[in-house]
Amino acid sequence: MSFAGKVWRLLVGIKDGLVLLFLLLFFWALFAVLTARPSPAQVRDGALLLNLDGVIVEEQSEIDPIAALLANQAPIREYQARDLVRAIDGAASDARIKAIVLDLDTFLGGGQVHLSEVGEALARFRAAGKPVFSFATAYADDSLQLASHASEIWMDPLGGALITGPGNTRVYLGGLLDRLNINARVYRVGTYKSAVEPYTRSSMSPEARENAQALYGALWQEWQAGVKKARPSMEIERVTNAPAEWITASRGDLAAAAIDANLVDKLGSRYDFGKRVAEVTGVGDEGAGSFAHTGIDPWLADLGRDLTGRSIGVVTIAGEIVDGDAGPGTAGGERIADLLDEALESDLAGLVVRVDSPGGSVLASEEIRRAILRHKARGRPVAVSMANVAASGGYWVATPATRIFAEPETITGSIGIFAVIPTFEDLAAQYGVATDGVTTTPLTGQPDLIGGFTQETDTILQAGIEDGYNDFLRRVAASRGMSISRVDAIAQGRVWDGGTARQIGLIDQYGGLDEALAWVAGEAALGDGEWHAQFLGTEPNTYDTLLRQLLMSEDDAAAGAHASRDVFALAAAGRGGGAAALSADLDRLMQTRGMQAYCLECPAKVATQETGGFAGWLKMLARLLD
Repeated sequence: MSFAGKVWRLLVGIKDGLVLLFLLLFFWALFAVLTARPSPAQVRDGALLLNLDGVIVEEQSEIDPIAALLANQAPIREYQARDLVRAIDGAASDARIKAIVLDLDTFLGGGQVHLSEVGEALARFRAAGKPVFSFATAYADDSLQLASHASEIWMDPLGGALITGPGNTRVYLGGLLDRLNINARVYRVGTYKSAVEPYTRSSMSPEARENAQALYGALWQEWQAGVKKARPSMEIERVTNAPAEWITASRGDLAAAAIDANLVDKLGSRYDFGKRVAEVTGVGDEGAGSFAHTGIDPWLADLGRDLTGRSIGVVTIAGEIVDGDAGPGTAGGERIADLLDEALESDLAGLVVRVDSPGGSVLASEEIRRAILRHKARGRPVAVSMANVAASGGYWVATPATRIFAEPETITGSIGIFAVIPTFEDLAAQYGVATDGVTTTPLTGQPDLIGGFTQETDTILQAGIEDGYNDFLRRVAASRGMSISRVDAIAQGRVWDGGTARQIGLIDQYGGLDEALAWVAGEAALGDGEWHAQFLGTEPNTYDTLLRQLLMSEDDAAAGAHASRDVFALAAAGRGGGAAALSADLDRLMQTRGMQAYCLECPAKVATQETGGFAGWLKMLARLLD
């Protein structure tokens, strides 16, 4: 019995040892995956392959694990514009990289400023004597803007190209809300503050239309000028002024029409394209039709970062500005203020605030502004660099800067605020629902969403909005050295393109992030090689890194994880933003929000993760209409 007991204890010990060993191996493997980074050893002689299977953004969003699990497809990949520029510039002077290949088959676009920055980097690469090749089944405005910088533009013979120009349409809910007896109570200041019009009207107001026509007209001129400079042979006027006649002249053959208008250079399959690139780079591991290449992830890892000299902090304000710690990819006021405060005691030579936001919460915008001012109070030079959009709350956070940089394509201004609160007194009355009770003051029980607001409540809320607008004017006036009356004349919620904004004094000079950093370095008396940019809070957490490796690996993209799109699928995808905008408008109406400094005219960000919210809103509306 004693012998059997000893054997049993030995077996239990072996079992426990094996369990411990397997646990150690599991956690070691998990740690290896979580901390994995692309290996510089993956870099090989050949092409730098930019397989842009997603969108170009200012700041990469953190993956929502719940949304990723519930979605029926992987999140759309996001490429930071500064990473693309760094990769292209690094390749221009590296002998291992013989060419750049732009795979735009599943490219979903980006802001006009970002596309211009990447295009300029491609132009510098070509100026170094190296070719750029582009391929897609179908081209649209954003992909053509990038492809215009290519040495050769290839397209599948079954594809096509369309140029639609900037602009958008919105869904107006005023008639629907009237039918549902929902009262959208709007509090606003500004003749041009059209962010509330979808809740009160069935069409654009004349003032909003005037503003939008001026804005998009300027952006359209900038787009054409940039593409014509890169590709003078493209017949943009013919394609856009009479598109039906242009297609009909080629008997409906979209690919032939694209060749005829010099939008593309050559027609061929992906196999044909690969053979052509291989003539420059060498054949790839997959044999005929492939070409030797390196992806962007290992290439960026191989480049590394220059960390010589003192640090100049860069804080990014990207996406809608909201209360709380949301982000990155969304500008949570508390999160960004914390990043700035954590950097207060560091040895920063200065600060650049990079803004790519249509605004949002007034309170969050003010929280960020105050955190920036704390850096300025330390004697640090502060500059703002505006990307695609820096409007409304995005301009509010720019007011502490001594110098504001923007591009002609930047959308800015929209100095105005609003609030919208739905009440349901008419809907309740329709179904015999009422509220009653005892009050001691005109504000007792207010705001009452079912019984409606009293006149005193309406007056107080509107007064709060007007006071907030005056605060906005005072901040802009102090920042820009203008009188309040002068600021009011160019404010009123009006949106401006970067060119006009420079003329009226809302920005100081043209330039991007590099120009803003150079200005701060000059103010800090730092010469070339004596400073580097330090992006605050940009290191992804290991959990997010794991999700990206599982859901959005570069190998999957290269293997065609996202299907190619012809011109019809491309046109349909372009309208998907309308559903996202409607969903956002409904959320803005029904959610509890405070004062908003938000730009409705600004282009909507491409949704890169499914949330299912739009379907839920449709179901809710269907129930209300029954």
